Amino acid sequence: MKIVTELALLFSLCLISAGITHLLPVAMPASVVSLLLLTLLLYRKVIKPEQIRGVATFLMGSMGIFFVPALVGTVEYLETLKAYLLPFAVVTLVTTPLVYFVTAWTIQLVLKFRDRQEVPHA
Repeated sequence: MKIVTELALLFSLCLISAGITHLLPVAMPASVVSLLLLTLLLYRKVIKPEQIRGVATFLMGSMGIFFVPALVGTVEYLETLKAYLLPFAVVTLVTTPLVYFVTAWTIQLVLKFRDRQEVPHA
């Protein structure tokens, strides 16, 4: 029953985000607004991580299933994709390590900044 409550909370955020996107002067996906809203509510401690941990664990464990429709949809465009296979492979092979490097560097920077904030001044 707890997962149903947690899921209802996330769906409520999605519904609110859909309403917000209709009020915005620029086009923005409701899913992006939902993530921003959830991040803000977690940061402000309006929602505690424990309140959504169960459904988050379930969704993370089931994430692979969400990619199946997208993968099946690409089969329809297989001939078109074959023409761009080499450029796609090059971009993927270059950007994947780059993303890992930038992410690791950013995490190290944030940890150093956090450690400096925790050190008491003498």
